Amino acid sequence: MANRISLNPTSYHGKGAIQEIITEIQAHGFTKAFVASDPDLVQFGVTAKVTDLLDSANIPYVLYSNIKPNPTIENVTSGVEAFKQSGADCIVAIGGGSSMDTSKAIGIIIANPEFEDVRSLEGVAPTKNPCVPILAVPTTAGTAAEVTINYVITDVEKERKFVCVDPHDMPIVAIVDPDMMASMPKGLTAATGMDALTHAIEGYTTKGAWEMTDMFHLEAIRLIAENLRAAVENDPKGREGMALGQYIAGMGFSNVGLGIDHSMAHTLSAHYDTPHGVACASLLPISMEFNRDHTGEKYREIARAMGVEGVDAMSQEEYRDAAIEAVKQLSHDVGINPKNDRIKEEDLDQLAIDALNDACYPGNPREATKEQVIEMFRQLM
Repeated sequence: MANRISLNPTSYHGKGAIQEIITEIQAHGFTKAFVASDPDLVQFGVTAKVTDLLDSANIPYVLYSNIKPNPTIENVTSGVEAFKQSGADCIVAIGGGSSMDTSKAIGIIIANPEFEDVRSLEGVAPTKNPCVPILAVPTTAGTAAEVTINYVITDVEKERKFVCVDPHDMPIVAIVDPDMMASMPKGLTAATGMDALTHAIEGYTTKGAWEMTDMFHLEAIRLIAENLRAAVENDPKGREGMALGQYIAGMGFSNVGLGIDHSMAHTLSAHYDTPHGVACASLLPISMEFNRDHTGEKYREIARAMGVEGVDAMSQEEYRDAAIEAVKQLSHDVGINPKNDRIKEEDLDQLAIDALNDACYPGNPREATKEQVIEMFRQLM
């Protein structure tokens, strides 16, 4: 069996990397940009850090900001119409996963109009053409959407999220500048950082994991464990470490998949609009406990990467406990609430059904019954 790796053709990392967006736009000969960014980033001047550069280089652009934190089908369809009217030949996506996921869906539909029904993109859609070229500028350290072939859209009408997987949506350039993340408040920094940790741990234990992605994921776990607490306090070194750690996690999980934590988290976001990172973080110890006996020796390496000492002297049960406890401690230290008071007993059956039908679930190392998923949800209540 061949293992495929899809990554950006070009990426820039480190303080000041954002300056390279002009270099890349000019090098590709693009004439007008469609800037996709969420309204809060526009309001607080974060988007302007990029559009000011476009202005100074006399690169015309139009701004699209009809993007919700959990982007919807309507956000995509209105974005497609806005792009058609814009005369743009590239997309500059500025923001977290919401801006980049919306941009990916817009870019795919513009290049593959037979998929104008957004729901038709669910799963692995057989698109033929690469999407409109995307230059991705993350402002959060968590989703790694700038280096993944995945995007997630919310179907408000059906109260569900659906995952789309398509190598044609990969941004051609990723600009990962920690200075673009400096305005994140503590809560968002914590939530997106724990999302990145979930990517790394699920990617490391998923059914499709192999040697190269294991290398990415273990380094990502180490970087996140070392830097997330400092990033929450807005320490520049912490920001830089998280920017790199979350990107490396994306290099891995995008190519091998995730697991039941993400399938359940998507369900919580769709039903209750729970922030994705918060949902992932609260579920991570629960899903790790569920999977512990189906992971071989991997929890020992997770514990080691989390900074636990003496793991080689521990029994299998001890290092598995240690890995889960280290995750719980990090989540606690950055202020994540381990409970979700929005979950209702009468919703549990549908929540479990939706989680088991989510595209992330098949990668989980252990099969789950509906009753087991209900019990995991109940642990959050």
